[in-house]
Amino acid sequence: MQVSLKWLKDYIDLNLSTEELANYLTMAGLEVDSINKLGEGISKVVSGEILEVKPHPNADKLVVCAVNVGQENAPLTIVTGAPNVRPGMKVPVAIVGAKLPDGPQIKKAVFRGIESYGMLCSAQELGIDPTGLPAEEREGIMSLPPSTPLGIPIQEVLGLDDEVLELELTPNRSDCLGMINIAREIGALTSASLKLPKISHEGNNDVIDQMASVEIVDSDLCRRYVARIIKDVKIEPSPLWLQQRLQAAGMRSINNIVDVTNFVMLEMGQPLHAFDYDKLEEHKIIVRRAKENETIVTLDGIQRKLDKDMLIIADATKPVAIAGVMGGFDTEVTSETNTILLESAFFEGASIRKTSRKLGLRSEASSRFEKGINLDGSLEAINRAVDLIEELGAGVAVPGKIDVFPSKPEKVVIKFRPSRANYILGTDISSQQMLKYFKSLSFECVQENNDLFLVTVPSYRRDITLEIDLVEEIARLYGYSNIPTTLPQSTMTQSKKTSIQALEEKVKNTLVGMGMKEIITYSFIGSKSFDKLRLKDSHPWRNCIEIKNPLSDDQNVMRTTLIPGLMEIASKNIHRRQLNLCLFESGNVFIPQGSNHLPLEEPHIAALVTGGLGKAWNTSFEKFDFYYLKGVLEQLFSQLNQGNINFIPTKNYSSFHPGRTAEIVINDEVIGVIGEIHPLVLEEYDVDQKIWLFELNLSPLLSGFSKIKEFEPLPKYPPVERDMAIIVPEQVITSQVDQKIAAVGGKYLIQYHLFDIYRGEQIPKGFKSMAYNMIYQAQDRTLTDKEVSDIHNRIQQELQASFGAKLR
Repeated sequence: MQVSLKWLKDYIDLNLSTEELANYLTMAGLEVDSINKLGEGISKVVSGEILEVKPHPNADKLVVCAVNVGQENAPLTIVTGAPNVRPGMKVPVAIVGAKLPDGPQIKKAVFRGIESYGMLCSAQELGIDPTGLPAEEREGIMSLPPSTPLGIPIQEVLGLDDEVLELELTPNRSDCLGMINIAREIGALTSASLKLPKISHEGNNDVIDQMASVEIVDSDLCRRYVARIIKDVKIEPSPLWLQQRLQAAGMRSINNIVDVTNFVMLEMGQPLHAFDYDKLEEHKIIVRRAKENETIVTLDGIQRKLDKDMLIIADATKPVAIAGVMGGFDTEVTSETNTILLESAFFEGASIRKTSRKLGLRSEASSRFEKGINLDGSLEAINRAVDLIEELGAGVAVPGKIDVFPSKPEKVVIKFRPSRANYILGTDISSQQMLKYFKSLSFECVQENNDLFLVTVPSYRRDITLEIDLVEEIARLYGYSNIPTTLPQSTMTQSKKTSIQALEEKVKNTLVGMGMKEIITYSFIGSKSFDKLRLKDSHPWRNCIEIKNPLSDDQNVMRTTLIPGLMEIASKNIHRRQLNLCLFESGNVFIPQGSNHLPLEEPHIAALVTGGLGKAWNTSFEKFDFYYLKGVLEQLFSQLNQGNINFIPTKNYSSFHPGRTAEIVINDEVIGVIGEIHPLVLEEYDVDQKIWLFELNLSPLLSGFSKIKEFEPLPKYPPVERDMAIIVPEQVITSQVDQKIAAVGGKYLIQYHLFDIYRGEQIPKGFKSMAYNMIYQAQDRTLTDKEVSDIHNRIQQELQASFGAKLR
């Protein structure tokens, strides 16, 4: 919102500097973003009168003017090429030594033998938008009003001796999109008295009721519609003062009628629109939703397709405006217009916002409707516009008005307790002072008792609905800087991480300690990611929550797996020649629980490796593979006190390479998957090197993680170490053999591990050799050779019985 100080002074007496005023407004919650000084850069440009115009003796396209600038000496001789100069014309004159915005200093010059002592100025040379000027002045010299005194600085003549405050308003203060309400705020802050414009009454309705009718079909989107008619309309350029007001507010002048509607919108915050009365079929106004596939040509000459969710203004046969957004081309006010119907309405903000977004149309009017306007201000605003039109001689008002107001809302009355306000703010403001604050904002107050006011909120303050809102108003007007700063009193308690937070922290620290880097991706992914992962339509990961208003198609669902995020990051890095990656992500996935329930958020961890470990002075390059990632996972389980972990080969995951993938099982529950990413998935992500990845659900790991580790004393007795090499069929997997060894070995088998797998000579086809190292030890004595041999033999016999294993 751009606020002109000169315009503001029409409504309130200001005795503050611009900087002081800006500080007052900012501290009251109406932030002043910048202060712009109009006419800055202009000096020694004054009003003058052309006394005589002669052709240049040596140039066909130049003329020589004698110009009086109010000085006692002889008129100035100025040479110009402007085609619109004439004797008696009042013009801006840049005398010798003058400066123009972004222009050189004016000096005496010689044009084809004739000396020129200044320059006649156009609007553009003064930094003024020429759009609202007559056609001949848009390219030529600007004409000043005939009554303009001579020798007056042009800043005073054109209203450029002004400063403009740029306000950065919060969405709840839509009332301050009108100059009068800003003046009211300043009055409340500085105790200055308001000078509101006097508005005439609209008169008897007998005539207007016979000339037009208004019907609101969809009252849920239009709560009020006021119309008035002006006849004998004369479309002309607006007077200079009106152009100056609009230009200072950042709007260009169009013509007197349009300028009045814009002036009232900026003054009172109520958008208005003018229709050519004679172009309205049957002189009817119907406010309704558009019909499906209905169209309208808007003021910008573009045909726009409407839908049934858009509110329109129609006559008896067709749409004539898109409500609150833009008028129609067919009923536009032109130089041929003789009678206009003026509209002042209240449209629901949500409807205007949706329509504006769908059509890609935004305007000063639509932004005000979106944020909310004063329901009770429609009639006052239209009467103000009619007064101005008659004041400018641009038309004559038809007596009366049409005011369709289906349901008038009750006034907002709030119970306010001064003691409560002082308690919240930590102040000691008297009840009478609070009452004075409310009255300065036009709030009606009735005192019920010493500590209770009934405060009636004016309709222009739509943001105030509760007692706490009134407390905020007291704080603003009292001054935030006057409120003492105190620390809240509370009992301080020691914070403690939840079990899942502690688990996630342990997981992250462990993986970072093993050289992996954490990444964080969005919780939103694209539904196309499931196609990239080659998931079947029935795969549970496809059962996801859709986002109603996604930022893009790549973020239109809530993730049910962390794999897409890891794959996207890996792909981007590989394309930038970062070929050796060890990445992990910890975060929630979102599982739908039905339309009436919030999704289940499960904590997951996923890790990815590709490439290899870089070589150093004492190490060689080591390629990553399945077993490297499996080792990372086993080390993680060890740190989390997890036992009884099994890796079961599987072909159930189409995103992973068949034969190189395993399910991660704990206590017979599948908690995740580990494996090599399928080559076809790698093609989808445009990756040409192998990737290994695991993902698992952290929730099942909580029980083991929460157990306290018990100290075990170092054994006093020596261990016994034995090896066993067995030949088993190829289909026997390591975890099956491990489980059997552990079950039979019992408490004396304290450690075992597979140290060799061999296929080749001496091993039959379809079989493999597996060599284990086993360590036996007791805590209370030295095991005898016979005890160890008995256990060792039982293990061998059980392996033979279960898998057909033979000693090698």
